[in-house]
Amino acid sequence: MNRSSPTPHPPHFTEPSADAPAPAAATAAGTVQRKVQRRRGERVAEALDAIAAEVPVALAYNGAPFAVMMATPDDLADFALGFSLSEGIVANAQELQVDAIDTSLEGIAIALSIPESRAAALEQRRRNLQGRSGCGVCGTESIEAVLRPPPRLPGSAPIHLHAMQRALRELRQQQPLNALTGATHAAGWADRDGRVVFVREDVGRHNALDKLIGALSARAIDPLSGFAVVTSRASFEMAMKAAQAGIPLLAAISAPTALAIALADSAHLTLIGFARDDGHAVYTHAYRLIDDPVDASGEAAA
Repeated sequence: MNRSSPTPHPPHFTEPSADAPAPAAATAAGTVQRKVQRRRGERVAEALDAIAAEVPVALAYNGAPFAVMMATPDDLADFALGFSLSEGIVANAQELQVDAIDTSLEGIAIALSIPESRAAALEQRRRNLQGRSGCGVCGTESIEAVLRPPPRLPGSAPIHLHAMQRALRELRQQQPLNALTGATHAAGWADRDGRVVFVREDVGRHNALDKLIGALSARAIDPLSGFAVVTSRASFEMAMKAAQAGIPLLAAISAPTALAIALADSAHLTLIGFARDDGHAVYTHAYRLIDDPVDASGEAAA
């Protein structure tokens, strides 16, 4: 079983009588309705199901096409900014302007403007990304472009264990798309107390993290003021994006890869895998996650 797959959602329909119309499924931004026939034992019922949308999203900088990503069409301004930051295309939100987001039968086109100096640098590493569910390195022209070293993260205040556990609990409760469809990943931003402030969802785990990075940057939130939790494995690119965005600690519910660990180690990113209610594994820079303080009775403080 793929441990990084989103949790399958339970059926959310009421079986109709033979002459009753199919019930409507709940809908939300980023979902579409599709007919479904379900079997439960010997009973067969038809219903409308909420399905996660997945469409091509094309990003063009200063009129030049750069990337086509398969993504959930929600929080697209955050996605464009987060992708631009995590890919090192721009250095901050002020260097990016979203000129237009146009929807057509073929997909969604996002027109972006960046400074000419950034556009010239981008041309030097021109890509034609045809990603599947947010793959951000497919089509990259050279190994060096993929393995570009991220900036080394500065020191930051430690995170208490109870804060990470709180963030994981709150993340599970703040995934409306996954609750409806069972098909999306989520990336959440928590403050040092573990309170989840923002959550972004997408069919692609990379896209969800990019959307979160964009949301933080658009609101001028210091990435050193908290940490990120994600509902996926910690792949190389997830670690790269977190480090590039200046996020000091990334906790994933599933396993990291060897290259993600190597990158996190060199970037001074605290990388945590298998983050669950009953435990976790810290792979790099464990000093940032510390045990809870103990009160006078000897019990861990909440």
